[in-house]
Amino acid sequence: MAALLMPPLRPRRDRVFRGTISHLTNLNDDELRRRYRFGKDSIAYLCNLLQDRLRRPTNKATALTVEQQVCIALRFYASGSFLQVIGDTLGYDKGTVSRVVNDVTDALIDIKDDFVSWPTDVDSINRIKCGFYRQSNFPNVLGCIDCTHVRIQAPSDDEPSYVNRKGYHSINVQAVCDFEGRFTNIFANWPGSTHDSHIFNTSTLSNHLQTNHRGLIDGVILGDSGYACRPYLLTPYANPTERHQQRFNGCHASTRSVIERTFGILKRRFHVLHSEVRMKPEKVCRIFGACAVLHNIALSRNEPLVNDDGAGVRLDQPVQVPAFLGVQDGRNTREHVARLFFNH
Repeated sequence: MAALLMPPLRPRRDRVFRGTISHLTNLNDDELRRRYRFGKDSIAYLCNLLQDRLRRPTNKATALTVEQQVCIALRFYASGSFLQVIGDTLGYDKGTVSRVVNDVTDALIDIKDDFVSWPTDVDSINRIKCGFYRQSNFPNVLGCIDCTHVRIQAPSDDEPSYVNRKGYHSINVQAVCDFEGRFTNIFANWPGSTHDSHIFNTSTLSNHLQTNHRGLIDGVILGDSGYACRPYLLTPYANPTERHQQRFNGCHASTRSVIERTFGILKRRFHVLHSEVRMKPEKVCRIFGACAVLHNIALSRNEPLVNDDGAGVRLDQPVQVPAFLGVQDGRNTREHVARLFFNH
């Protein structure tokens, strides 16, 4: 009688093992870039870079190769599609795609400091200062700072804090880039309602600049009016009345626009950051970091992107800026720079 009441057993599905045929076999570089955002040589470079972290500790012939894992993750970053769609497209189970994306993301985060780093040596600092000055005639700029929102699905924990000023759920990510659009600092840790200035004040970059900045000679970063003006972070004048202040604001806006263009290029290259990411906030933060690493690698390997101006400028020595001996605060530093370079 008890046997009659038991539900019928579900038939067990046969396990299907994918082959190890290369994803790159029948695609040329243009087709690869449309799907993965990297050409064949660059994908091989990524595989070599990540192989120690991604190689499976097994001798099974059915284990995913490093190349397969890299291609699965790149397809997810590039398309922003559901994991199920990625799996159906490439021929893998949704769970496999999820694990691979996590593994590749973690591997890229592990090497982040090799590709996203604040300039500390003299040659790197001078190269960045020269590049900004050649582009926009703004002296001693080390980088441009701003925040961007990455849309996410409403989280179950602390949901209201993720609603940004535009009314949707997001992560607010701070980034600094150089004149070539290369990220030099990333801080992805705050929900969408957090103000940009608070994110900066709590960042390791802010602590580093407060501790080590010796004055204008060390260089400055440029931010919009959402930040407080400081000796190491110059913002535009709120109400420019004099000619040098107006010229300063115009040059400031022209120079700082590189960070906005860089965010645009990043999100065009990796659509996962442009669509609503259906993952926990902490995973979204890691995915942003992984995409920033891939963005810098793409720049270093000259991977093309539609509408990318690819500006790159090099000079031997940066413009010489006289030391500012006045009161060391943001407003006086800004006034010194404006009168010195834009009062004509």
